[in-house]
Amino acid sequence: MQNNQPALTFGPVISRRFGMSMGIDLSPNSKQCNFDCLYCELKGAKTVSEQSESLQPELYIQKVQEAIEKFPEIDVITITANGEPTLYPYLDKLVDMLNNIKGDKKLLILSNSGLMKDESIIQILHKIDIVKLSLDCATKECFKKLDRIDKSINHLDIIDGIIEFSKTFKHDLILEVLFVDTINNKPSEIEKLNHLIKQVKPKRIDIGTIDRPPAYDVKPISYEELLNIAKEFEGENISIAHRQKIKSNKFLEKNEILNLLDKRPQTKEDIENLLDEKSKQVFDILIQEDKIYTINVAGLDFYKST
Repeated sequence: MQNNQPALTFGPVISRRFGMSMGIDLSPNSKQCNFDCLYCELKGAKTVSEQSESLQPELYIQKVQEAIEKFPEIDVITITANGEPTLYPYLDKLVDMLNNIKGDKKLLILSNSGLMKDESIIQILHKIDIVKLSLDCATKECFKKLDRIDKSINHLDIIDGIIEFSKTFKHDLILEVLFVDTINNKPSEIEKLNHLIKQVKPKRIDIGTIDRPPAYDVKPISYEELLNIAKEFEGENISIAHRQKIKSNKFLEKNEILNLLDKRPQTKEDIENLLDEKSKQVFDILIQEDKIYTINVAGLDFYKST
């Protein structure tokens, strides 16, 4: 028997990058996706170009209203799915209804970017506060091998769609890249991806790797490699998601800390891991001297040098 109740999740989810978040699953009963990514935590499944079963938006709104009353500390309402949320046929109506009841809370959607050439989807995304788009690849070969996109999707439409959307979107645009060993962590792929990211100019980039059992036999990359990749994206606001953090014992002087922040803004978690205790004291002095300041990007603070 199918469960005809909308699925909601609560708590500091999504690696704590958006504060207290409530998630809405637009495909609670089965995986419905136009990608079949090798790294997906859901069981592999044939790709689809539309949902075959969907719940009415009124059901979600009722549950969301109840949740907001019960958990007023929620900061973000996250639209997601067991699959791809932009395949949900009532997405436009749902977004309008959520905007009417969310008050001062932010509305966030997590999308695989597969429909970024669909003008109706673009219009919907413009009504959302935070749009987080996956962009694992920059080449046709990578999209075909890693993301395994549906035959109805052209990889160039994804790339061109993201670039065009970024030119007109007025709110917070985040790109997410998940690296899989031997596929999109190759230097040539990273170089092309970096070139593409510079055209998009997102507010933030979240990079990570596999941290849950994947649908297929693929491997994660190390935290050290993620750090090195982050250095390639010089000047970008990058958040690294990895369960295994490495504590540094190396002392950094004032100019070395400022140089580090010049090359790439660092999160609080980065500073905690990259600086030893003595360096953190120097870091605090630089803050007092107004040589370091913080900016908030879609709920996540970054340290930058002045």
